[in-house]
Amino acid sequence: MSTPLEQLFEKTRSEKRAALIAYIPAGFPTIEGSHRIIEAFVEGGVDAIEIGFPYSDPVMDGPTIQEAAVTALNNGTSATDVLDALEVAVKTGTPSVVMTYWNPIEKFGVEKFAQAISDRGGSGVIHPDITIEESAPWLRATQLSAINPIYVVALSTSDERLAKVTSACSGFVYAASIMGVTGARASVSSGAEGLVARIRKTTDLPVAVGLGVSTREQARGVAAYADGVIVGSAFVKAILDAPSFEDGLKAITSLARELSLGVRGQ
Repeated sequence: MSTPLEQLFEKTRSEKRAALIAYIPAGFPTIEGSHRIIEAFVEGGVDAIEIGFPYSDPVMDGPTIQEAAVTALNNGTSATDVLDALEVAVKTGTPSVVMTYWNPIEKFGVEKFAQAISDRGGSGVIHPDITIEESAPWLRATQLSAINPIYVVALSTSDERLAKVTSACSGFVYAASIMGVTGARASVSSGAEGLVARIRKTTDLPVAVGLGVSTREQARGVAAYADGVIVGSAFVKAILDAPSFEDGLKAITSLARELSLGVRGQ
């Protein structure tokens, strides 16, 4: 049986457009506030939601998401809070996943974590820092709980390694469009399109591009060659820059609407 995430990509492919995937760390700016951001995402028309598991050593994340993660950790955000946020997202009818580094999974218990994602209705887990060589227990756990293991590949990933990584993925392949950490940028790397083309030689899975997208024009550009557009830092920044949380929610909904048009080629 396919996950809601897999069903979403079947739908967007049939509509000849990309999916918009929105990211927010659980517990930011407060535990309840992150739930309201999820609702703002849905109001703005996002297709899928990625819940971040706040972590103290986020090697892939840039300063904006690191700041949000620190806030979430200072709020005492726990694994249960992450799973609660996932459930809030799922209950809106939106396919949802968790993005987490390996340490919190190991601490929670590998099989237990995969099953908890499934029990809350989550489609899968994005894990940026576990290698294929270390993945056997995790892949077994995801098979048992019928969730999608989603790996991150980068411009530096060799063709040989790309084939190994994508063969272990399901749901979609996460293509990191730039060398470096996350963050909204003035332009998305020109290497992203080439990376997507290389991934497509190894798998029929959907490919979603993350890192750097913050505008409708950028979303439209990425949607021309990718199956999904992942936006995180721009949404976090909308909250950080807003004069009040309520203003931040309005900004998130507005940005989501603009990006939703972009992934539709508008």
